[in-house]
Amino acid sequence: MSNSKQPVLYLSHGAPPLLDDELWMSQLAKWSADIGKPKGIVIVSAHWESAPISISATTAATPLIYDFGGFSPRFYNMKYETPDSTWLGDLVASLMPSSEPLHRHQTRGLDHGAWVPLKVMYPDADIPVIQLSMPTHDPVKLMELGRRLAPLRDQGILLIGSGFMTHGLPFIRDWRVDADAPAWSAEFDSWSAEALARGDIESLIKYKELAPGMPYAHPTVEHFTPLFITLGAATNPEDAPENKIAGYFMGLSKRSIQVA
Repeated sequence: MSNSKQPVLYLSHGAPPLLDDELWMSQLAKWSADIGKPKGIVIVSAHWESAPISISATTAATPLIYDFGGFSPRFYNMKYETPDSTWLGDLVASLMPSSEPLHRHQTRGLDHGAWVPLKVMYPDADIPVIQLSMPTHDPVKLMELGRRLAPLRDQGILLIGSGFMTHGLPFIRDWRVDADAPAWSAEFDSWSAEALARGDIESLIKYKELAPGMPYAHPTVEHFTPLFITLGAATNPEDAPENKIAGYFMGLSKRSIQVA
């Protein structure tokens, strides 16, 4: 495991069928190989919205949450038994402000926004992982949370914001994997990519008012807002990120980025 400084990621995590998508799996596997093996992983998923800030269970073989429906039974039997991460939970807790409560769950496992991509990226499940809840959708406050977490990177900890660059599920009309992207998905994706490339954090913060494709691209915003934790943890949020994965899945943008 590496103690060298780790990057910070925003990834479009995919539903369980990601594990049947050879292209997406190969992209994630190459990405993680390029990063190397971190000492630990802290991930914030769109699927855990909870205030005050909460930390998942840190015991070995943390259980999984199968927070999805209608898929093959095999997905509900999958495991991802990571090592004890108590020390990592302690590190995260030490970075939180003393004026704000922090809840440490004894039994909450990893939801699919965490374990599905990690099962592809680090299939040996030999890296300690904790999940942190998303306590707000305020971009400014989420960037501040990212800044608080940023020192973990110097200790070999990989930080991940896990969402989906577009997530307008109620407006999908063609559910084929290779379906063309609806205009609202393509336009929002292009706008976001361009804003990130020019370091326009202010526009990204005002995405509800400025981004084309809204609110169809994000009728609820929890899959976009993990991006602000990623940007907050960046060394310089205004630096252009690396676009590690692009393209569409069922018309939704799976754009995923890495920042230094």
